[in-house]
Amino acid sequence: MIRLTDLRLPLTHADDALRAAIVVRLGLARDADLARFSVFKRAYDARKKSAIQLIYTLDCTLAEGLSDAELLARHAADPHIKASPDTRYKFMGHAPADFYSSGERLRPLVIGFGPCGLFAALILAQMGLKPIVLERGKVVRERTKDTWGLWRQGVLTPESNVQFGEGGAGTFSDGKLWSQISDPRHLTRKVLTEFVKAGAPDEILFVSKPHIGTFRLVSMIEKMRADIEALGGEIRFQQQVVDLLVEQRRSDKSAPGDGVTRHVRGVQLASGEQIRADHVVLALGHSARDTFTTLHGRGVAMEAKPFSIGYRIEHPQSVIDKARFGPSAGHPILGAADYKLVHHAGNGRSVYSFCMCPGGTVVAATSELDRVVTNGMSQYSRNERNANAGIVVGISPEDYRQDGRQGDRSGPVSPLDGMAFQRQWESRAYELGGGGYLAPGQLVGDFIANKRKPRRGQDFGSVMPSYTPGVNLTDLSEPGRESLPRYVLDAIREALPAFERQIRGFAMADAVLTGVETRTSSPLRINRGKDYQSLNTRGLYPAGEGAGYAGGIMSAGVDGIEVAEALAVEMLGSKAT
Repeated sequence: MIRLTDLRLPLTHADDALRAAIVVRLGLARDADLARFSVFKRAYDARKKSAIQLIYTLDCTLAEGLSDAELLARHAADPHIKASPDTRYKFMGHAPADFYSSGERLRPLVIGFGPCGLFAALILAQMGLKPIVLERGKVVRERTKDTWGLWRQGVLTPESNVQFGEGGAGTFSDGKLWSQISDPRHLTRKVLTEFVKAGAPDEILFVSKPHIGTFRLVSMIEKMRADIEALGGEIRFQQQVVDLLVEQRRSDKSAPGDGVTRHVRGVQLASGEQIRADHVVLALGHSARDTFTTLHGRGVAMEAKPFSIGYRIEHPQSVIDKARFGPSAGHPILGAADYKLVHHAGNGRSVYSFCMCPGGTVVAATSELDRVVTNGMSQYSRNERNANAGIVVGISPEDYRQDGRQGDRSGPVSPLDGMAFQRQWESRAYELGGGGYLAPGQLVGDFIANKRKPRRGQDFGSVMPSYTPGVNLTDLSEPGRESLPRYVLDAIREALPAFERQIRGFAMADAVLTGVETRTSSPLRINRGKDYQSLNTRGLYPAGEGAGYAGGIMSAGVDGIEVAEALAVEMLGSKAT
């Protein structure tokens, strides 16, 4: 099969134009020389709004009697005509049927059932290792009811919300299924293929920026859970891990330090039950703060890491569509427009758009009482009135250290300091919103002008904020009651007019900023080695977004696959079949 890349056609090309263009591009003598083709990827180039192009990557099969090798030799100098790569997933091995029959081996544990834990458990189950999954939250449909309880009644269920429960934080998001991670083994294809098997539309296999949306994710997650269980896996909900069982062992071989190594022996649940295990996947979300504290207390190697904080910004989706697509706005292939923006501010801070949700809503994403956190979400249709995105500023551990030496780069920063910093601003947001999980907000024009407004109000313009329970307009920069650190406010205030130069209407006066977005990524990293195991605790596999190794559904899913593979190699050894 032949892989043809970067084949460009006008957005409005006729249905038969694609086949004709392939025949010409491959230099085939006749239309019949092309037996068939499939679209592997379809993207678009909208830099010239009056002449938007579609960009195709295609897999082509020649007619019987024609040689792939001869065609490839003829086009050897063309980087866009190559042999199609094999993107099928290949398992590392499979446990024999009697693998657990002796009773001596312990089943692997997976803590957390977000995208990372989901794929770690699925791969382990497909390899016959029958994982046990422990999820602190509820099944996805019960969790959805609890989440709506916060959005509609202002009632938070701390263990069942946007952050905790089956499907993880990705369930209440735009369902984006693309990533910029390096993927030489085509593991992203495995993720997409499993999603399609579970009910996702086939188009996610070929569109350049696939997404699913919350409603479809719910039924897909249920189907994947059933697949894991059918393969011998076990998923236990409302099972919060409160302690890690660790055993000290003296090594017979040369080992660093005193020759003593640490090994996982299992976990303890809030119920008091202990589950023994020699292999534990930590597929925590970025909001598992109590678990981070427990792991730190148990001496698991971890470090503070950079993350970002800011606000959600909302515009009419029509404004973004027109700015990005011009006269082609509304074309069904293009759908609702997105954007990606970066500005390097004069104070040395980087400001960028994060988790852009076309045709979506801003959602209440807190998991702790009396704190306000925002995030973005879209449905598959992306047909809500507003576009929203995080506008966030990068911060480093030196910025949030809690020892009174902010900005000082000398000396270590506690891995738990980032959580304390997040909580500080989430509590301030709750205060500025006026309680009841209402969020503080400000019109973009007033924010840029640093214009004081009444302490609380509802004087919105053409953009009605989508966040529920609701938004109270206030002064996000009021001295002594700032909603975020002053350097963040200054950087965003400078960035918004700069973004206007890239997307006309971005700094429109009545666009709305809603605060605060503090959980863009995990504030710490649980260190691991090349074997994916903790640097100082054997058998412990930190994974996914909470451990600091992913950011989004796709990268978390891929990390879950890679960690499951490493664990399987450790467990199976010569037993692999």
